[in-house]
Order: sequence, then C-alpha cells, then structure tokens
Amino acid sequence: MHRSNGLISLVLLLTLFGTVACETVGNASAQVSSTPRPAARVVAATHLPSLALTQPLSSAQTLPIIPSSTATFTPVPAFTQTPQPTLPLEYLITNIRGHHQFFALGCEASAAKDWANYFGRDFNEFEFQYRLPLSDNPDYGFVGDVNGPWGQTPPYAYGVYAGPIADLLNSYGITAKAYKNYTLEQLKAKLAQGIPAIVWVIGNMVGGLPAHYIDKSGRTVIVAAYEHVVVVTGYSQDRIRYMNQGLFYEIPTDIFLNSWGVLGDMVVVDS
Repeated sequence: MHRSNGLISLVLLLTLFGTVACETVGNASAQVSSTPRPAARVVAATHLPSLALTQPLSSAQTLPIIPSSTATFTPVPAFTQTPQPTLPLEYLITNIRGHHQFFALGCEASAAKDWANYFGRDFNEFEFQYRLPLSDNPDYGFVGDVNGPWGQTPPYAYGVYAGPIADLLNSYGITAKAYKNYTLEQLKAKLAQGIPAIVWVIGNMVGGLPAHYIDKSGRTVIVAAYEHVVVVTGYSQDRIRYMNQGLFYEIPTDIFLNSWGVLGDMVVVDS
C-alpha cells in the first residue's frame, strides 16, 4: 500500500511538471505569434530592354577613342535673305511690232522674227522655218508639215517647242534661251526690264487638255491640240498684254496662266 502511494505520488509529480512545461512553451509560442509582423513592401518591376548587339565585338576588337581636343565644330551661318527688287505694278512694252505668220503652222518662226526685230535683228522667216530640225517630238524639232491643218497632235502636223527655236536664234547671233516651268514673277521681271517673251499657249489664249506623247525613241513629251505661240509684251495688276500676229490683246492673268500652263509654262527670253 505504501509503494502504491509512492508510485501514485511520482506519477502526479511528472504529470504536473509536464503540464507546466507545455503551458510555458505554449505561452512562448503565443508571444511570438502575437508579435505584429511588418507589412510586406511591394516593389513594382521595371522592364529594362535587353541590349542586342547586331555585330558582337570580338575580344581583339577595340572601339576608337577620339580625344575631345581634336573635335571641331563649324557654326551654322545665320540665314540672310537676299532682298528682291520690287517690280512696278504695271509695265507695257510699246515699241514692238508684229506681222501675220507666213506658214499655216509657222507661228513659232513668225513670233521669233518679231521678237528678233524688237532687238534690231532680222532674218528671213522662210529660211528660219526650213532651218529648224525635224522630229516627231517637238522638244527636238518641228513635227509634221508646216502647211498642215492646225489643231492636230504628234505625230501629225503640229509645230515645235522652245528649245529648237532658241538654238536657231543663237545660230543667227541672237542671244536666246528656252525655259520650261517659268513663273509669272520671272516673266514680269523680264517685262519690267523691257524684254518681251515668246510663250507657248493654246489657241488665242484658251484652255486645253495636255496629253503625254511617246516618240519613236521612247521619249515622253506633253502635247495639246491647237498649240500656238504669242509674244507677251506687258502686264498690269491683274492682266497680261500680248501680241498675236501683229494684233495686241489684254486678258485677265488667270486666263493667261491657264492657257500658258497647258504646255508647261514654256518661254524663250534673252537669257
């Protein structure tokens, strides 16, 4: 009976000790878990583009280093605008005379003769016409029969453009130059110097339909029915004055520009 009581006492002591130990551990766990944890800081990911070498450098390659002392810089010059001469509001050339063309399609030779006469030079119109080169392209020579019907386009009887006319005038010792895409301002500037201009238009300054023509050599040129040539002799604020076979006309500038522009604003002037 005494041993049993001792054994029972020992069991009770061990049980008590285990209970106390478990409570201590449990309390410690509770203390750790009850301590507040810092909030997690979210860092946004930044995308960095990858660097791709189109041609990797070998270990033997080196990049040249340019010393800054050798670098030179050329300053950009300041823009200066050349003042343009002021044109008079109007200018008329009055001491020029003309005549009726000799050939049915000889307006170019006729206008060239009147233009040369203004500068005190002269030549035989018949001779001038037959000295022009012949071609199926008016940029290179006279197209078709000079006595043919008016209003056709190449390769039929047509006429000739500014280049061959200027070349032939120069062969007579008369300074002349042909231009395409001449501007109204350039034309007025010539007139204001007392220099008339031979221009290519349609009819007696009417509209027209340009067309692309390909010659036998494969070259393209703009042509239009009723191609014609007159001599411009003056201008005012809103009108252009010209001579057509010895007769003088004045028309609104926009009508002139419409007709002149069909064949590419073509002229023969002195230079």
